Amino acid sequence: MIVARVLDGGLFTTVQDLGRVGCLRYGVPPSGAMDRAACLAANALAGNLPGAAVLELTLVGPRLEFTAPASIALAGANLGAHLDGEPFGCWRSASVLPGQTLWFAGPEDGARAYLAFLGGIDVPLVLGSRSTYTRAGLGGLDGRPLAAGDRLEIAGDVPRVLAHAIRIDPAECPLYGHEHDIRVILGPQEDRFTPAGIATFLSSTYKVGAGADRMGYRLAGPRIELANGADIVSDGSPAGGVQVTGDGQPIVLMADRGTAGGYAKIATVVTVDTWRLSQAVPGDAVRFREVTIAEARTALYEHAAWLERIGSAVTDTASDATAAAHRRRAAAAAAAAVARILAGR
Repeated sequence: MIVARVLDGGLFTTVQDLGRVGCLRYGVPPSGAMDRAACLAANALAGNLPGAAVLELTLVGPRLEFTAPASIALAGANLGAHLDGEPFGCWRSASVLPGQTLWFAGPEDGARAYLAFLGGIDVPLVLGSRSTYTRAGLGGLDGRPLAAGDRLEIAGDVPRVLAHAIRIDPAECPLYGHEHDIRVILGPQEDRFTPAGIATFLSSTYKVGAGADRMGYRLAGPRIELANGADIVSDGSPAGGVQVTGDGQPIVLMADRGTAGGYAKIATVVTVDTWRLSQAVPGDAVRFREVTIAEARTALYEHAAWLERIGSAVTDTASDATAAAHRRRAAAAAAAAVARILAGR
């Protein structure tokens, strides 16, 4: 069922879900939502299971005209959303009617927002995922960002509209700002750096470069001193890995990263802060802070608890039985998705 047509695709709007699993061995990155926290929240607000496909909006969102009744939810960055002439806000769900238009005035806080439709966006599965990997033209809408003239179709045998709109308490909604304290675990190749280089990395402020994208966040700042050069025998590229190139500058590997690389990695950003870093915009300040593996796991448990609070708010506020049932299922599934991450799956 087609529910919206694209009047303007925005700066870089793609279909994403939670990404491809088990394809790194074939040279295919996982892709998926850059900020999984916001993606999971958007799907929970919409009443979807966590793996439903959503739109990932980057800095300048699209302009969509709805052609059928639908329930939508928006989470993540505040990109100045408007429904017709009224501010729409973020971290909320709503029902929309044919003829209404959703548009975005521009970024106010953060870089990426997630727009979910009840039922999920219906595009073909490619290697088990609907996520778009533009560098290879895989997934999504023909492997590319949205463009004017596209039609958005909704999947799933579910009600198209849930009558009760939800707004999450602002106290539970993250503010991204322009200064980012990013937690890291040193390694796997910290021995390739001098003690002075590691100290520089952990004590300096870096700026997000203009080339920061879904593949990697290139940062600029004080030079990180290497002990024996930047090159290593190529090995796997983890999400959040901090490569240091020959010029001593760090690059944080993101969702569309290469599956292997030959630069030494001084550290790895903890999971929840990798997601948060995706909300940084060029010019933002980034500082790295070393933590232990136990502290990183605690951060993920805290994130799971936050998702449960969002889920509770969603189900407690839903007034009709159908809405409550869908959102209860969605909230439980989102919490289960985080539990799988904690279990290493």
